[in-house]
Amino acid sequence: MTENLIAFISAVIISFVMTPPARKLAIKVGALDIPKESRKIHKRAMPYFGGLAIYVAIISCMFVYMPSTSTNYHVMVGATIIVLGGIIDDMYGMPAKIKLLIQISAAIIAIRGGVQIHFITNPLSKTGMSYLFNWLSFAITLFWIVGITNTINLIDGLDGLASGVASIAATTLLFTAARMGHDFIVMQCAIIAGASLGFLPFNFNPAKIFMGDTGSLLLGYMLAVTSVLGMVKSVAVVALAVPVFALGLPIFDTAFAIIRRYVNKKPIMEADRDHLHHKLMKFGLNQRQTVLIMYFISTLLGIVAVIIADTDPFIGLMVATLVVVAVFIFAKKAGLFVRKEQ
Repeated sequence: MTENLIAFISAVIISFVMTPPARKLAIKVGALDIPKESRKIHKRAMPYFGGLAIYVAIISCMFVYMPSTSTNYHVMVGATIIVLGGIIDDMYGMPAKIKLLIQISAAIIAIRGGVQIHFITNPLSKTGMSYLFNWLSFAITLFWIVGITNTINLIDGLDGLASGVASIAATTLLFTAARMGHDFIVMQCAIIAGASLGFLPFNFNPAKIFMGDTGSLLLGYMLAVTSVLGMVKSVAVVALAVPVFALGLPIFDTAFAIIRRYVNKKPIMEADRDHLHHKLMKFGLNQRQTVLIMYFISTLLGIVAVIIADTDPFIGLMVATLVVVAVFIFAKKAGLFVRKEQ
Protein backbone atom coordinates (compact mmCIF):
# COMPACT_ATOMS: atom_id res chain seq x y z
CA MET A 1 0.00 0.00 0.00
CA THR A 2 2.83 2.39 0.90
CA GLU A 3 4.61 1.75 -2.40
CA ASN A 4 1.38 2.36 -4.33
CA LEU A 5 0.92 5.68 -2.54
CA ILE A 6 4.51 6.67 -3.29
CA ALA A 7 4.02 5.79 -6.96
CA PHE A 8 0.80 7.84 -7.04
CA ILE A 9 2.43 10.88 -5.42
CA SER A 10 5.46 10.58 -7.71
CA ALA A 11 3.21 10.55 -10.78
CA VAL A 12 1.31 13.61 -9.51
CA ILE A 13 4.52 15.55 -8.88
CA ILE A 14 6.20 14.62 -12.17
CA SER A 15 3.11 15.46 -14.22
CA PHE A 16 2.63 18.74 -12.34
CA VAL A 17 6.28 19.77 -12.74
CA MET A 18 6.51 18.78 -16.41
CA THR A 19 3.34 20.55 -17.57
CA PRO A 20 4.72 24.16 -17.65
CA PRO A 21 7.75 23.13 -19.79
CA ALA A 22 5.41 21.19 -22.08
CA ARG A 23 3.27 24.32 -22.44
CA LYS A 24 6.30 26.44 -23.34
CA LEU A 25 7.41 23.86 -25.90
CA ALA A 26 3.96 23.80 -27.51
CA ILE A 27 3.95 27.60 -27.86
CA LYS A 28 7.49 27.56 -29.26
CA VAL A 29 6.79 24.98 -31.98
CA GLY A 30 3.29 26.28 -32.71
CA ALA A 31 1.35 23.28 -31.43
CA LEU A 32 -1.78 25.32 -30.72
CA ASP A 33 -5.50 24.65 -30.86
CA ILE A 34 -6.87 27.64 -32.74
CA PRO A 35 -10.70 27.77 -32.46
CA LYS A 36 -11.73 27.97 -36.11
CA GLU A 37 -14.66 25.55 -35.88
CA SER A 38 -18.07 26.43 -34.41
CA ARG A 39 -18.05 23.28 -32.25
CA LYS A 40 -15.03 24.59 -30.32
CA ILE A 41 -15.88 25.81 -26.81
CA HIS A 42 -12.74 27.89 -26.19
CA LYS A 43 -12.33 31.27 -27.88
CA ARG A 44 -8.53 31.74 -27.91
CA ALA A 45 -5.53 29.76 -29.09
CA MET A 46 -4.53 27.12 -26.54
CA PRO A 47 -1.22 25.21 -26.42
CA TYR A 48 -1.28 21.42 -26.70
CA PHE A 49 1.33 18.93 -25.40
CA GLY A 50 -0.14 18.45 -21.93
CA GLY A 51 -0.05 14.80 -22.88
CA LEU A 52 3.75 14.94 -22.90
CA ALA A 53 3.78 15.71 -19.17
CA ILE A 54 1.36 12.84 -18.54
CA TYR A 55 3.51 10.52 -20.67
CA VAL A 56 6.74 11.37 -18.84
CA ALA A 57 5.00 10.80 -15.50
CA ILE A 58 3.53 7.44 -16.50
CA ILE A 59 6.62 6.01 -18.21
CA SER A 60 9.12 7.15 -15.58
CA CYS A 61 6.98 5.79 -12.74
CA MET A 62 6.45 2.50 -14.57
CA PHE A 63 10.21 2.14 -14.99
CA VAL A 64 10.84 2.86 -11.31
CA TYR A 65 7.94 1.13 -9.57
CA MET A 66 6.59 -1.56 -11.90
CA PRO A 67 8.30 -4.96 -12.31
CA SER A 68 10.58 -5.42 -15.32
CA THR A 69 8.38 -7.74 -17.35
CA SER A 70 7.95 -8.26 -21.08
CA THR A 71 4.31 -7.19 -20.76
CA ASN A 72 5.18 -3.86 -19.17
CA TYR A 73 7.86 -3.12 -21.76
CA HIS A 74 5.45 -3.89 -24.59
CA VAL A 75 2.85 -1.60 -23.00
CA MET A 76 5.39 1.22 -22.71
CA VAL A 77 6.47 0.81 -26.34
CA GLY A 78 2.83 0.93 -27.42
CA ALA A 79 2.28 4.05 -25.31
CA THR A 80 5.30 5.69 -26.93
CA ILE A 81 3.92 4.98 -30.41
CA ILE A 82 0.58 6.50 -29.39
CA VAL A 83 2.32 9.62 -28.05
CA LEU A 84 4.53 10.08 -31.12
CA GLY A 85 1.46 9.86 -33.33
CA GLY A 86 -0.36 12.29 -31.04
CA ILE A 87 2.47 14.82 -31.24
CA ILE A 88 2.39 14.75 -35.04
CA ASP A 89 -1.39 15.08 -35.03
CA ASP A 90 -1.33 17.99 -32.57
CA MET A 91 1.27 19.83 -34.66
CA TYR A 92 0.25 19.11 -38.23
CA GLY A 93 -3.00 17.18 -38.18
CA MET A 94 -3.36 13.62 -39.40
CA PRO A 95 -5.88 11.67 -41.53
CA ALA A 96 -8.22 9.49 -39.47
CA LYS A 97 -7.04 6.33 -41.26
CA ILE A 98 -3.40 6.97 -40.32
CA LYS A 99 -4.39 7.63 -36.70
CA LEU A 100 -6.30 4.36 -36.66
CA LEU A 101 -3.31 2.46 -38.07
CA ILE A 102 -1.09 3.91 -35.33
CA GLN A 103 -3.58 2.86 -32.67
CA ILE A 104 -3.86 -0.64 -34.14
CA SER A 105 -0.06 -0.93 -34.18
CA ALA A 106 0.17 0.08 -30.52
CA ALA A 107 -2.61 -2.35 -29.61
CA ILE A 108 -0.91 -5.23 -31.46
CA ILE A 109 2.34 -4.55 -29.61
CA ALA A 110 0.49 -4.72 -26.28
CA ILE A 111 -1.23 -7.95 -27.34
CA ARG A 112 2.12 -9.44 -28.35
CA GLY A 113 3.29 -8.64 -24.84
CA GLY A 114 0.51 -10.69 -23.28
CA VAL A 115 -2.27 -8.11 -22.94
CA GLN A 116 -5.13 -10.26 -24.18
CA ILE A 117 -8.71 -11.19 -23.25
CA HIS A 118 -8.82 -15.00 -23.10
CA PHE A 119 -12.23 -15.46 -21.48
CA ILE A 120 -15.66 -13.86 -21.76
CA THR A 121 -18.70 -14.05 -19.52
CA ASN A 122 -20.98 -17.02 -20.16
CA PRO A 123 -23.61 -17.53 -17.43
CA LEU A 124 -24.69 -20.82 -19.07
CA SER A 125 -21.33 -22.54 -18.59
CA LYS A 126 -20.35 -24.35 -15.40
CA THR A 127 -17.47 -21.96 -14.73
CA GLY A 128 -19.38 -18.86 -15.83
CA MET A 129 -16.66 -18.19 -18.42
CA SER A 130 -15.97 -19.34 -21.98
CA TYR A 131 -12.48 -19.67 -23.40
CA LEU A 132 -11.86 -17.73 -26.62
CA PHE A 133 -10.03 -19.17 -29.61
CA ASN A 134 -6.75 -17.35 -30.33
CA TRP A 135 -8.01 -15.46 -33.38
CA LEU A 136 -11.21 -14.39 -31.60
CA SER A 137 -9.28 -13.43 -28.48
CA PHE A 138 -6.96 -11.30 -30.63
CA ALA A 139 -9.85 -9.60 -32.45
CA ILE A 140 -11.81 -8.79 -29.28
CA THR A 141 -8.73 -7.46 -27.49
CA LEU A 142 -7.75 -5.34 -30.49
CA PHE A 143 -11.27 -3.91 -30.73
CA TRP A 144 -11.33 -3.16 -26.99
CA ILE A 145 -7.94 -1.41 -26.88
CA VAL A 146 -8.52 0.70 -29.99
CA GLY A 147 -12.09 1.50 -28.95
CA ILE A 148 -11.25 2.60 -25.41
CA THR A 149 -8.23 4.53 -26.70
CA ASN A 150 -10.63 6.70 -28.69
CA THR A 151 -13.35 7.12 -26.06
CA ILE A 152 -11.22 9.40 -23.88
CA ASN A 153 -10.35 11.43 -26.97
CA LEU A 154 -14.03 11.86 -27.86
CA ILE A 155 -14.99 13.31 -24.46
CA ASP A 156 -12.03 15.71 -24.42
CA GLY A 157 -14.24 18.68 -25.20
CA LEU A 158 -14.22 20.77 -22.01
CA ASP A 159 -11.50 22.02 -19.69
CA GLY A 160 -10.51 19.28 -17.26
CA LEU A 161 -13.09 16.76 -18.48
CA ALA A 162 -10.87 14.04 -19.97
CA SER A 163 -8.16 14.22 -17.31
CA GLY A 164 -10.70 14.17 -14.47
CA VAL A 165 -12.74 11.31 -15.91
CA ALA A 166 -9.55 9.34 -16.63
CA SER A 167 -8.44 9.73 -13.02
CA ILE A 168 -11.87 8.58 -11.77
CA ALA A 169 -11.78 5.57 -14.11
CA ALA A 170 -8.26 4.67 -13.00
CA THR A 171 -9.27 4.98 -9.35
CA THR A 172 -12.28 2.72 -9.93
CA LEU A 173 -10.08 0.09 -11.57
CA LEU A 174 -7.65 0.50 -8.66
CA PHE A 175 -10.34 -0.28 -6.07
CA THR A 176 -11.61 -3.33 -7.94
CA ALA A 177 -8.07 -4.62 -8.52
CA ALA A 178 -7.21 -4.10 -4.85
CA ARG A 179 -10.23 -6.12 -3.72
CA MET A 180 -9.16 -8.93 -6.03
CA GLY A 181 -5.54 -8.82 -4.86
CA HIS A 182 -4.03 -7.71 -8.19
CA ASP A 183 -1.12 -5.72 -6.76
CA PHE A 184 0.64 -4.76 -9.99
CA ILE A 185 -2.60 -3.55 -11.56
CA VAL A 186 -3.24 -1.44 -8.46
CA MET A 187 0.19 0.12 -8.98
CA GLN A 188 -0.46 0.85 -12.64
CA CYS A 189 -3.85 2.41 -11.85
CA ALA A 190 -2.25 4.57 -9.15
CA ILE A 191 0.30 5.84 -11.67
CA ILE A 192 -2.34 6.64 -14.31
CA ALA A 193 -4.55 8.42 -11.76
CA GLY A 194 -1.59 10.38 -10.40
CA ALA A 195 -0.40 11.49 -13.84
CA SER A 196 -3.93 12.65 -14.73
CA LEU A 197 -4.41 14.55 -11.47
CA GLY A 198 -0.99 16.22 -11.69
CA PHE A 199 -2.01 17.71 -15.02
CA LEU A 200 -5.54 18.68 -13.95
CA PRO A 201 -4.69 22.00 -12.14
CA PHE A 202 -3.40 23.38 -15.46
CA ASN A 203 -6.29 21.97 -17.48
CA PHE A 204 -9.30 22.77 -15.26
CA ASN A 205 -11.35 25.78 -16.30
CA PRO A 206 -9.97 28.24 -17.20
CA ALA A 207 -7.39 25.96 -18.83
CA LYS A 208 -3.81 27.04 -19.48
CA ILE A 209 -3.00 24.02 -21.65
CA PHE A 210 -4.76 21.15 -23.43
CA MET A 211 -3.59 17.54 -23.31
CA GLY A 212 -4.27 17.21 -27.04
CA ASP A 213 -4.47 13.89 -28.84
CA THR A 214 -1.08 13.16 -27.29
CA GLY A 215 -2.69 12.96 -23.85
CA SER A 216 -6.24 11.80 -24.52
CA LEU A 217 -5.17 8.88 -26.70
CA LEU A 218 -2.40 7.96 -24.24
CA LEU A 219 -4.78 7.89 -21.28
CA GLY A 220 -7.33 5.91 -23.29
CA TYR A 221 -4.66 3.41 -24.31
CA MET A 222 -3.31 2.99 -20.78
CA LEU A 223 -6.79 2.53 -19.31
CA ALA A 224 -7.67 0.03 -22.04
CA VAL A 225 -4.53 -2.03 -21.47
CA THR A 226 -4.85 -1.90 -17.69
CA SER A 227 -8.49 -2.98 -17.80
CA VAL A 228 -7.59 -5.95 -20.03
CA LEU A 229 -4.88 -7.02 -17.59
CA GLY A 230 -7.50 -6.83 -14.84
CA MET A 231 -9.86 -9.01 -16.87
CA VAL A 232 -7.08 -11.55 -17.52
CA LYS A 233 -6.42 -11.90 -13.82
CA SER A 234 -10.09 -12.00 -12.84
CA VAL A 235 -12.19 -15.14 -12.59
CA ALA A 236 -15.43 -13.28 -11.92
CA VAL A 237 -18.32 -13.96 -14.25
CA VAL A 238 -18.78 -10.24 -14.70
CA ALA A 239 -15.10 -9.58 -15.43
CA LEU A 240 -15.94 -7.61 -18.59
CA ALA A 241 -18.71 -5.59 -16.94
CA VAL A 242 -16.36 -4.06 -14.37
CA PRO A 243 -14.13 -2.12 -16.81
CA VAL A 244 -17.16 -1.24 -18.95
CA PHE A 245 -18.69 0.65 -16.01
CA ALA A 246 -15.35 1.91 -14.69
CA LEU A 247 -14.95 3.57 -18.09
CA GLY A 248 -18.70 4.05 -18.35
CA LEU A 249 -18.93 7.75 -19.15
CA PRO A 250 -16.63 7.77 -22.20
CA ILE A 251 -17.94 4.38 -23.38
CA PHE A 252 -21.62 5.37 -23.20
CA ASP A 253 -20.98 8.82 -24.67
CA THR A 254 -19.13 7.23 -27.58
CA ALA A 255 -21.92 4.68 -28.08
CA PHE A 256 -24.50 7.49 -28.14
CA ALA A 257 -22.42 9.41 -30.68
CA ILE A 258 -22.17 6.39 -32.98
CA ILE A 259 -25.92 5.71 -32.73
CA ARG A 260 -26.72 9.40 -33.25
CA ARG A 261 -24.57 9.66 -36.37
CA TYR A 262 -25.93 6.40 -37.77
CA VAL A 263 -29.56 7.41 -37.17
CA ASN A 264 -28.96 10.81 -38.74
CA LYS A 265 -27.00 9.28 -41.66
CA LYS A 266 -23.82 11.16 -40.78
CA PRO A 267 -20.24 9.84 -40.96
CA ILE A 268 -19.34 7.98 -37.76
CA MET A 269 -16.08 9.92 -37.40
CA GLU A 270 -17.71 13.33 -37.95
CA ALA A 271 -17.45 15.59 -34.90
CA ASP A 272 -20.54 17.33 -33.56
CA ARG A 273 -21.82 19.33 -30.60
CA ASP A 274 -24.35 16.84 -29.33
CA HIS A 275 -22.27 15.00 -26.75
CA LEU A 276 -23.61 14.92 -23.20
CA HIS A 277 -21.40 17.80 -22.09
CA HIS A 278 -22.66 19.92 -24.99
CA LYS A 279 -26.27 19.14 -24.02
CA LEU A 280 -25.61 20.17 -20.41
CA MET A 281 -24.13 23.49 -21.54
CA LYS A 282 -27.19 24.11 -23.72
CA PHE A 283 -29.23 23.94 -20.51
CA GLY A 284 -27.34 27.02 -19.34
CA LEU A 285 -24.57 25.44 -17.28
CA ASN A 286 -21.05 26.84 -17.51
CA GLN A 287 -17.95 24.74 -18.18
CA ARG A 288 -17.09 24.16 -14.52
CA GLN A 289 -20.63 23.13 -13.58
CA THR A 290 -20.86 20.81 -16.58
CA VAL A 291 -17.51 19.15 -15.85
CA LEU A 292 -18.39 18.63 -12.18
CA ILE A 293 -21.67 16.95 -13.20
CA MET A 294 -19.73 14.72 -15.59
CA TYR A 295 -17.34 13.83 -12.75
CA PHE A 296 -20.36 12.93 -10.62
CA ILE A 297 -21.83 10.71 -13.34
CA SER A 298 -18.47 9.03 -13.86
CA THR A 299 -18.16 8.42 -10.12
CA LEU A 300 -21.65 6.88 -9.96
CA LEU A 301 -20.78 4.51 -12.79
CA GLY A 302 -17.54 3.72 -10.99
CA ILE A 303 -19.50 2.80 -7.87
CA VAL A 304 -21.64 0.48 -10.01
CA ALA A 305 -18.41 -1.17 -11.23
CA VAL A 306 -17.22 -1.73 -7.65
CA ILE A 307 -20.62 -3.16 -6.64
CA ILE A 308 -20.60 -5.54 -9.62
CA ALA A 309 -17.08 -6.71 -8.79
CA ASP A 310 -17.98 -7.35 -5.16
CA THR A 311 -21.32 -9.12 -5.47
CA ASP A 312 -22.82 -12.43 -6.55
CA PRO A 313 -22.26 -12.95 -10.31
CA PHE A 314 -25.96 -13.31 -11.13
CA ILE A 315 -26.88 -10.20 -9.14
CA GLY A 316 -23.97 -8.39 -10.76
CA LEU A 317 -25.29 -9.19 -14.22
CA MET A 318 -28.78 -8.04 -13.22
CA VAL A 319 -27.40 -4.76 -11.87
CA ALA A 320 -25.33 -4.23 -15.01
CA THR A 321 -28.32 -4.89 -17.26
CA LEU A 322 -30.63 -2.57 -15.33
CA VAL A 323 -28.08 0.24 -15.31
CA VAL A 324 -27.44 -0.07 -19.06
CA VAL A 325 -31.19 0.02 -19.78
CA ALA A 326 -31.63 3.04 -17.49
CA VAL A 327 -28.71 4.87 -19.13
CA PHE A 328 -30.10 4.34 -22.63
CA ILE A 329 -33.59 5.45 -21.58
CA PHE A 330 -32.07 8.62 -20.11
CA ALA A 331 -30.03 9.19 -23.26
CA LYS A 332 -33.10 8.87 -25.48
CA LYS A 333 -35.11 11.31 -23.36
CA ALA A 334 -32.17 13.73 -23.27
CA GLY A 335 -32.02 13.74 -27.06
CA LEU A 336 -28.55 12.20 -27.28
CA PHE A 337 -29.64 10.06 -30.24
CA VAL A 338 -30.92 13.02 -32.26
CA ARG A 339 -28.62 15.50 -33.87
CA LYS A 340 -29.76 19.10 -33.72
CA GLU A 341 -28.82 21.18 -36.71
CA GLN A 342 -26.48 23.99 -35.81
